[in-house]
Amino acid sequence: MGFHVSSVTEEVQELLARLGVKRDAFENGSLEARSPITWEVIGRVSSDSANQVDRRIQVAHRAFLEWRSVPAPRRGELVRLLGEELRDNKDALGRLVTIEAGKIVSEGLGEVQEMIDICTYAAGLSRQLYGLTIATERARHRMSETWHPLGVTGIISAFNFPVAVWSWNAALALVCGNSVVWKPSEKTPLTALATQALFERAASRFGGAPDGLSSVLIGGRATGEALVDHHLVPLLSATGSTTMGRAVGPRLAQRFARPILELGGNNAAIVCSSADLDLALRAIAFAAMGTAGQRCTTLRRLFVHDDVYEKLIPSLKQVYASVTIGDPRNEGTLIGPLIDGSALQNMQNSLNEARGTGGNVTGGERVSACTEEAFYVRPALVEMPRQTETVKRETFAPILFVMRYREIEEAVRLHNEVTQGLASSIFTTDLREAELFLSAEGSDCGIANVNIGPSGAEIGGAFGGEKETGGGRESGSDSWKAYMRRSTNTINYGRELPLAQGVKFDVE
Repeated sequence: MGFHVSSVTEEVQELLARLGVKRDAFENGSLEARSPITWEVIGRVSSDSANQVDRRIQVAHRAFLEWRSVPAPRRGELVRLLGEELRDNKDALGRLVTIEAGKIVSEGLGEVQEMIDICTYAAGLSRQLYGLTIATERARHRMSETWHPLGVTGIISAFNFPVAVWSWNAALALVCGNSVVWKPSEKTPLTALATQALFERAASRFGGAPDGLSSVLIGGRATGEALVDHHLVPLLSATGSTTMGRAVGPRLAQRFARPILELGGNNAAIVCSSADLDLALRAIAFAAMGTAGQRCTTLRRLFVHDDVYEKLIPSLKQVYASVTIGDPRNEGTLIGPLIDGSALQNMQNSLNEARGTGGNVTGGERVSACTEEAFYVRPALVEMPRQTETVKRETFAPILFVMRYREIEEAVRLHNEVTQGLASSIFTTDLREAELFLSAEGSDCGIANVNIGPSGAEIGGAFGGEKETGGGRESGSDSWKAYMRRSTNTINYGRELPLAQGVKFDVE
């Protein structure tokens, strides 16, 4: 059965006007922005040339030289004001995220709430950028560490979180004394322009923020490469595929720039025999199907104990069959569209491969809308006889591979038997199983949860993963240190000059 989706173009123009984006910024360019809801062209933006990228970064560097001398709590005030602008415009920006990225309304609003939360966090952090006092072996000496602003922070974000990922980086970078240059996905440029407009409102209210403190670069791969290679960008945070990370990482290493890489995730959950199955069912449904499977933390592999397999999986299939697919702007819709036709093709290729290696596929078919140019699918649940190469490869679509296990050690081994290491979870009421999963012998991921799914992290914890996920950390905990440079300081307040390690070097 198909469904109807109404035009989004007029609504986009209204939202952009409300958010402060001038019409010439989204009407006169050659790069088309399309909504996955209807596949309408909702904007035409201009790509930045290599010379424009260079000029923008030069301006950002000059802004950094000025901003680094502003006291950190004062810098925090700018971020606090940005949070206020986001609060006042949460509905409009969240709606724009829904239209441009295809997220359901609550997820679009939730993404903006993440931005608000990280601004609150960073404003408080601006008074807590602490160093250490370190014990020294030399009498009448004091040793300590000081943290200083680093420079221009480059940010490359992906389509699936078109604004939140920028805020995780930008809020911290700004309070740490850096300027910010952002290259959003070419699939979601309008939300970036709207976010920049809100930042400029906050900067105007702040008074005294240097020009170019935050800027946006529009374009595709060439624009991103120009940002990656620029000598005035000492830190680059890049979110995207592992393939992208393999290209970006060596280029940054070649010029000794710092990377924060947030790459692929092939996230798994283990459902133990003692699990609360009702809780697990609800958690699995969101983690596997939310954002139409287009999250880096989406649940993609599920290991279920033999004793509860026949109880859980039939119930999960019922959820998959009944979940509401359609226009993400409509109340009650839980699954919106895939971002484009390439995502649909990749999904179908993986399902065909799974069938060829013994997989039993439930769902996965394309669902028709009133326009055949948009790409809606029913999420797929695939029961697999074993963990094949198809299962080990991340497909950025709503596919959940389900496998049985008997012993917890076997499940953990299979869980870790992939090259990605982002998010993970276990459902159990057995303390020993939970603690094993969280131990050094357990999950090898950057995020490990008990009795919640792998998707939907809070900003208070450091976000990121291991192995081919890139090793980067963003958002909370001590992630702020990546945006600063550390200086170890030793002060001699005596009249003697003892050398460390007892070295003697006496001169007349």
